[in-house]
Amino acid sequence: MSTDDTHDDSSTDAERGERSVRERIEQSAATGELDEGIIDLLTWVLDTDTRARIYLYLRKQPSSTSDEIATGTGLYPSTVREALAALHDEGNVLRQKRELNGAGNNPYEYESISPRELVLDVVEQVQETLNMVFTLDERLEDRECDDTPVSITVDENVRANDD
Repeated sequence: MSTDDTHDDSSTDAERGERSVRERIEQSAATGELDEGIIDLLTWVLDTDTRARIYLYLRKQPSSTSDEIATGTGLYPSTVREALAALHDEGNVLRQKRELNGAGNNPYEYESISPRELVLDVVEQVQETLNMVFTLDERLEDRECDDTPVSITVDENVRANDD
């Protein structure tokens, strides 16, 4: 084995190491873009960026209190409490009292519904809105239109990770 052969082997290791670092950086960048894409989509579904961030936090940290959510998201506690109340009223988060030993108030613990449930709710809303739009068009223009309602089918047999 010559000195050149040894040098070639070490440069190959260096190239592999460089590729590995490059791949990790690219993967990290792609994950960041994915995270922003998810936040954008959830913002559209849940109406605000605040609600989207709270929903994502609860997916990662279920059974959190409003104070824990505020600390974890960097949002003001009053903003978190207001958004949680709206999300709970809409059925997008569930809450129950945390069991604590001792005196004092037991705070609520919050958990988000699964992404699958959230998507099914959105599909229903979109379907209703499309049907309303088609009906509106018919009424405004007083013309005959297809009375068949819009139907959106979601294949629930597809296995997806709820996280």
